Amino acid sequence: MGAIRVILLISLLCAAHWLRAETITYSWPATMLGDPRGHYPIALLHLALGKAGSQYNPVPSKRDQAQWRTLRQLESGTGMDVVWTFTSIEREEKLRPIRIPIDRGLLGWRLLLIRQQDSSRFANISEANQLQPLRAVQGHDWPDFNILKYNQFNVIPSTHYQGMFTMLQLGRVDYFPRTITEIQSELHSHPNLDLAIAPELVLYYPAPLYYFVHPDKTQLAQDIEYGLRAAIADGSMKQLFLQHFGDDIAQAHLQQRRVIRLQNPFLHPDTPLQDDSLWFKPQRGY
Repeated sequence: MGAIRVILLISLLCAAHWLRAETITYSWPATMLGDPRGHYPIALLHLALGKAGSQYNPVPSKRDQAQWRTLRQLESGTGMDVVWTFTSIEREEKLRPIRIPIDRGLLGWRLLLIRQQDSSRFANISEANQLQPLRAVQGHDWPDFNILKYNQFNVIPSTHYQGMFTMLQLGRVDYFPRTITEIQSELHSHPNLDLAIAPELVLYYPAPLYYFVHPDKTQLAQDIEYGLRAAIADGSMKQLFLQHFGDDIAQAHLQQRRVIRLQNPFLHPDTPLQDDSLWFKPQRGY
């Protein structure tokens, strides 16, 4: 009887814990939980909340929707608690950012998708002014579009993701900047387009990807930040980061590439650019 009572007591305590736990909804929809793009930010959110010792039950959102709708839902405080997205001054004015780049700024390291026949042409490029006259393509509403325009690049807007690969293949644009975590899978998914990665080049601009919460969710923001900093300090965030991105980083060979650095004038003044511990560095691999 003693063992049965202990088991019942543990069950009651566990049930009480989950009753006390606050359910928070994050922006990745339940229908896309199999998409690997969401695996890292979801795992990191769970890790951070666990490190904070807080009682939250993170659950996915119920429907897939455009990002602008998700951000508006978070801003209005109706059914959305945590969103991760590329930051901007406007977003930081409307929402509460946790100013720790969750992917260590990896989003800002861009390899160039080109036509295979143009590889020798790009091999001779080493400066921004050699690349600026060539035609790039980006989504018309992507933050990268404005960053490239600000840096005087010739960038063509597009409203259709798959159409950008066709534009490149047909020669309507010369290159398509992609993150190092996207470009390999995109090459593999377009085997008939004769595309390649431009040799020896990489673009870089600061591109923090933050968790955002509603401005009134002070405790939630503090818990996420505390947990992230704890995970950085004990190495568990590094371990998770390399588990998800280590292969992509190794395949990019960034240390062997010429880095063309661009300015990002659309960052909030409080962006922690000087905190070296928060940012990916090719020379150390994380």
